[in-house]
Parts: sequence; structure tokens; C-alpha cells
Amino acid sequence: MKTKKKVGIWLRVSTDDQMHGDSLEVHQHRASLYAESKDWEVVETYRLEAVSGKRVIDHPEARRMIADVQAGHISGLIFSKLARLSRNNRELLEFADLFQKADADLVSLAESIDTSTPAGRMFYNMLAAMANWEREEIASRVAASVPIRAKLGKPLGGPAPYGYQWTDKKLIVDQDEAPIRVLIYTLFQKHKRKKTVARHLNDMGHRTRKGAKWSDTTIERLIRDTTAIGKKRANYSTQSNAATGAWELKPKEDWVYHDVEPLVSEELFNECVSYLDAQRRNGKRYTRQSVNLFMSYAHCGCGTKMFVPSQSKKYVCNNCKNRIPMDTLEECFLAEIAAAGITGHDVDLRKKRATQKIDELSLLIDTHKETIRKVDGDVDTLLDLYQKQALDEAGFKSRYDEKAVRKTELEEELPRLLARQDAIRQTILDAESAFEETKDILDRWNDLTKENKRLLIEAVLVRVDISEDEVEFTFLHEPTAASSLTPPNPPLSKVAARKQHKVTDSSPQPSAHAPGR
Repeated sequence: MKTKKKVGIWLRVSTDDQMHGDSLEVHQHRASLYAESKDWEVVETYRLEAVSGKRVIDHPEARRMIADVQAGHISGLIFSKLARLSRNNRELLEFADLFQKADADLVSLAESIDTSTPAGRMFYNMLAAMANWEREEIASRVAASVPIRAKLGKPLGGPAPYGYQWTDKKLIVDQDEAPIRVLIYTLFQKHKRKKTVARHLNDMGHRTRKGAKWSDTTIERLIRDTTAIGKKRANYSTQSNAATGAWELKPKEDWVYHDVEPLVSEELFNECVSYLDAQRRNGKRYTRQSVNLFMSYAHCGCGTKMFVPSQSKKYVCNNCKNRIPMDTLEECFLAEIAAAGITGHDVDLRKKRATQKIDELSLLIDTHKETIRKVDGDVDTLLDLYQKQALDEAGFKSRYDEKAVRKTELEEELPRLLARQDAIRQTILDAESAFEETKDILDRWNDLTKENKRLLIEAVLVRVDISEDEVEFTFLHEPTAASSLTPPNPPLSKVAARKQHKVTDSSPQPSAHAPGR
């Protein structure tokens, strides 16, 4: 038994049509009779009541109909006349194109168009040819306008480059994405591998704008994008194959650049791009180095850098053969982190001392403000006496100058007192922060990946000097003493903290400060 052709009925009337007595039921009955005469089965009805024909393709019923056609649920659509399908010529062409690709039929009763017949197919082919001509015309007009719009600095469509956003048709820095875009360059400068950069970003929890994980191809595209150095490139590519979606670069003389706010320096940008170019020319990949936590930081007492030979678990000096087990050096580092931080008791002690000092300063500040008010009162008295001619000009001037000098000195000192008070308050926050950060590092250390442990070490350490019986760490910042009430210490350019541990080259001795050992 032959399977019946499954079709849908399209019903649309506008508000004006309804006012003139035109109803959906009339059109539905007429379409049902036509389907019955063709021995077709009506399986769907798409109703658009009181809907204008100017734009219907985005209507929910239109989207449902298109989905049914593409899925093969219906293989034909019946409507009373073309104007009922849509009054928009471009939409009619779009519908024709969609149905032709799905090998489905359009049936217009008023115009006697039935693409299941030879005459109807001829009309259908004419619609398809018109649709293709319309697309080519649009593409031609767009292509002709692109260079002009590019030179005028107008948007050419498409999303903003990562790290930027379109605002009022201008490209501005996106404060959420910009730091990650900068991080891509700094990570590549250090590791020289796109996949390593992508892995670090993914491990840190960062994702692309669409929520996907980072890939090496995305990393290279963003590194090469000149927008990061303040040069937005436009009119530089064109589609070379519409079927495959392939693109090719235009001649460089056609490229257009517009100034935007840069994210990285040209030196960093050129360094990264030059390395990518060198990789392409040489066809060589940067070999991933094994992650040794203190590689390039470990120095022997003789001044030579220490390395970890293949299959070894020790840092070794090739000069004097001094060595230290890897886990022993890690134990020493954790003990240093614990010592560099402060205890909960230290925090309480610092709070007590700081509060006492703040109270003393508050009294001094109140006294200082009161003195300023008294000086202002003395000046007002002098002015009153002068106006009453109780003081001559010379007497007034000498006394007024004295008060003015004193008031200036008092007003200059007041901000210093307030700043000192703020600095003491900050020491409390610094102490609490140091305590929490130290505790967090020690608690989480064993759960960190080797790569993330290395990143943490790079953030705090300058070098490690290893002699036969001691290890000396140099940190980027000197730990703040618990008894101090001064602002944070200067960076390494002015002072470096050094701590020592006694170690042996035999079996490692677990530090009392090291967690999980």
C-alpha cells in the first residue's frame, strides 16, 4: 500500500482581514479539500491569527513549520495564496530556498502553484533562482561597502575581540576579559607553548567567552591579534570558498587599522608573535620541560645552578656534586611559608597593640582639631579688634601672620596623623590576611597540581641557596614581624628576607610545619 504524502496547512490572516470577514476556518476548509483531492494526509496546521504578513519567518508557528519540514515530518505546505504565506518578498524567497533544500513542496491555491507538478516545479526553480540572485546581490553590496566602512571606523559586524566590547559602536576594554587576555601573553612569554598556556588557563578556572575550555588554536589567534597593542585590524580577509567557509587574507595594502586602548606592550606582543613565527619556519615544537618545583631557583653554595638529572629525585650541582632530595627541599619551603606567616596569637596581639595605638592617636587628632579651631577663633578676634580700630595695621599684621603660620603647620600635620592611624589599621588587615593566606597554602598544598605549586613558588620566591648543611630562602617580600606596627615592608629592591634550615642529604626529616607528612 502506497504511503500517503504528509502535508501541513498554513493559515494566516491579519487584523484587517478579520475585520472584513476573512477567517482562518474558510482557508482551512479550502486547503483540506485540496489535500483530500490529492489523497494527501494533513498532519499539521499552522495558525497565525491577527498576524501581519510583513514579517512572519520569526513567528513561533513559522519556526515550528520550518523545523517540521527540515525533519521530514511534512513534505508539503498548502496555503490559500502567496500573500498568506508572507507579504515580504525576501521571506518568500527564503521559504522557497528552505523547501527546495528539504525536497518539499509549496502549494498556493490562488496562484495554482503546486511544486509537486511540472509547472509548479518550474515556478519553484524560478523562485530559487531569484533567491540566489538576491543573495549574490546582497553579498556584492556588502563586499563593496566593507572597505569604505572600515576606513570610516564603523563596525563591520561580528563580535568584539576577546578583552574588548562594543559600546555605542566603539571598541572599549572589557574589564572582566582584559586581565585574562594579558595573562595569555605573559604565560606564553614564559612557557613558549600554546597548549601549556591553554592548560594553565583551564586549570585556573578561566573559560572562553562562550564558556568553552581554551585550546591552542584560540591561544595563537588571540596572541596574533593586533587589537591587544591598540591596533584594531579591519578589511584584512575575505571568504575564498562559500561552500567550505574558508577564508583568505587580502593584500596588506588593503588592511585598515584603528586605534583602541592597548592591553599589552608592543615589546611583549612582538616577542610572542616572533616566537610563533619562528616555530612555523623551523617546524619545531617547544619541548615541554618536566615540572621541578625549584628549577632555576635552586643555587649551590658554590654559586652554580642546581639541576635534577633524568630519573633522579635530587637537585644536583654539576660543579661540586652537592645535592639535596627534592622532597627535603619542598619540606624546607613549607616550613619557611609557615614561619613567614603569623599565628592566630600574633594576630590577637597585634590587634591589641594596634587598638591601643589607634586610641592614643584619636585623642591626639581630636586635640589637634580643637587647636585649629582655637587658632581660627584667635584670628576672628584679631579681625574684630582691627575693625573696631583697637589694633593698628602694623600690630594686626604681625599677630595675624603668626596665627596664619601656626594654622598652616597644624593643617599640614593633621593629614599625617590621619595617615598614620590608617596605616596602623592596615597592619591589622595585613596580619589577618597573612595568617589566612599562610593557613590556606599549607592546608591546600598537597591538593595542588605540580604546575600550580610551581606557580605559587614563582609568586613568592627569588632564589634558594643550598650548602652542605643549610638551605637559605630569599623571598620577594620580607615577612612582617608580629610586634611591628609599621606599614608593610618594601619589596626586594630595598630589603630581602633570609631564613635558614639545617638539612642533611640522607632521608628527609619532615618539618613540624609541613602538612600531611
